Amino acid sequence: MLLPLWLKIAYTVFVAILVPVYWRKWGVPNFLWFSDIALLLALPALWLEDNLLASMMAISILIPETGWNISYFMQLFTGKRIFSLTDYMFDSSKSLFLRALSLFHVFLPPMLLYMVWKLGYNSDALFYQILLCGIVLFTIFYFTDKKENINWAFGPGTEPQTQINPLLYLLLLFMGFVVVIYLPTHFLLLRFY
Repeated sequence: MLLPLWLKIAYTVFVAILVPVYWRKWGVPNFLWFSDIALLLALPALWLEDNLLASMMAISILIPETGWNISYFMQLFTGKRIFSLTDYMFDSSKSLFLRALSLFHVFLPPMLLYMVWKLGYNSDALFYQILLCGIVLFTIFYFTDKKENINWAFGPGTEPQTQINPLLYLLLLFMGFVVVIYLPTHFLLLRFY
């Protein structure tokens, strides 16, 4: 066993608490956010010690979660807002418990890096993460409410965009995920792991 049992158990308990709470509060579509997908798929990656799943999730979220953490901690310590992504963490109308559950954004990236370090980086992860991204974006586009704008599938920020054809925007977004997030992370993980 390469990964400690305490980590597997603690993470399982956390996910078992988070999933029903998020399901009730945000609904099933919320689990299509790439960070939530990473949260969920890290669980079998931990128990199976699967370097493909761990590598895919690392590719998927390391850069976006770094942005989330910078934004969150900057606003927490200085009061200055960088991105709107973390606004809900400072919304007192949401319960403290619900907001505390979202702190998985803080510990998930280091945990995935630890998993990749212990299990090794699987270079096939790039292909499978690109495939997963396409499936997720397609699912969001055709089966979710535009107002939720999960993973910005309908426009940057909180509102759907209206400047270009929605399918063209989705294709450009997909290419952006691949070029700006997945490829740089893949090459970094290849170099260091």
